[in-house]
Amino acid sequence: MDIEKSKELLIKICEIGAKHPQVPDLYDLFPFRHYFDSSNKLIREEIEKIDGLWTRREILARYLLVSSVLDQGPDLEGVRNLLKNVVNSLYEKEIRILHKPLDFFKELNISIDEILEKHESIKMVRSELWAKENKTTPNKYNLFTDRTKQVLGYAVYRWGVPLSLFHLLEKDLIKNGKSSEEPFVEYIESWDSAEIMSQQIKDNERYGLGKAIGDKAGHLFAKFYLHTFGINKRNDNGFGPLSYELPFDSNAGRVLFRTGFLLEFAELKEYEKWGVIQKEKGKGGKDYIRVTNIRGKNCDKIVNYEVFMNLYNEVIVNHLRVRKRKTRKIEIQRVPNALLLETEYGIGHLDDGLIYIGTNFCYNHENPKCSGCPVNEICLAYKRIDLIDNYRT
Repeated sequence: MDIEKSKELLIKICEIGAKHPQVPDLYDLFPFRHYFDSSNKLIREEIEKIDGLWTRREILARYLLVSSVLDQGPDLEGVRNLLKNVVNSLYEKEIRILHKPLDFFKELNISIDEILEKHESIKMVRSELWAKENKTTPNKYNLFTDRTKQVLGYAVYRWGVPLSLFHLLEKDLIKNGKSSEEPFVEYIESWDSAEIMSQQIKDNERYGLGKAIGDKAGHLFAKFYLHTFGINKRNDNGFGPLSYELPFDSNAGRVLFRTGFLLEFAELKEYEKWGVIQKEKGKGGKDYIRVTNIRGKNCDKIVNYEVFMNLYNEVIVNHLRVRKRKTRKIEIQRVPNALLLETEYGIGHLDDGLIYIGTNFCYNHENPKCSGCPVNEICLAYKRIDLIDNYRT
């Protein structure tokens, strides 16, 4: 790996992310109508103000977790509109699922109806544009995770599991004779770092969401909580800008592969062996990039090894806090944290930049808008068209 070349690319993407932050619009949500000012900015000085039984921070954090769980569909704008529109409609009917999670289940028939109705209305507006951008047909437009057609399973599994977590935390407080105005916030900030928090949200024996949430979604929640809305109470390195891994999704995988960033860490044959590159498994018989399979894979292509190892160990011991002492093994998914260590940028800036490039230029087909892409001068695929022609995410 060429440290300086890779760092230059990441910084450029972070600069783009800083100029084009990807912030979901929450100001027009019914439960948050008093949380934002006339400029649609979060009123931070009132983040601890009580709303019902909980603080505003607690309610926002709950919404962000549900949003992260659902944020896995093929159309980012459509997915976020679905969540927003359903929540607004339920709250207008006094079904306050963030304040009273059991409301979702008590009025399950209404919850299901709203999801179906709002999905259909979004499909009517978004499907043609989505199909054109992705070179497919509008009838394939489906925002339900895993593209299932069974709304009951989707609603209970993807909406119901995180809502059940909030209810369980509330019940456990009562059982233990304790009280809190921020049970979910206190739980997630009890972990040593945002990275460990993102793992525990999925894997904890009592409170883990299990398969209802993936690694990408856990990291996305950390990004929303720390970077996008910055509602965290803790501000130490463990809950700082480099305290969680990049949410590796199709946009991130496509951009980092085409630019040549991933090829700095391992050869194509290694990615094929790991299942990161899956021969002829992509759309149109192209090779499929399954970037989530990169987790835990080691990098051995290092120039200036000792210099980089110092940065890497600083990150994993003092920021991610996934190890107590130094290591000699470099996991590829943690390399971006190390490269950004001595910069002004964090993982949130990098993810915002990847989303902006991936959704506006680096399309998942053979005709991306390379000529207008802001990183084309340092993008390998701009010179090697095979990295575009032969691979899909």
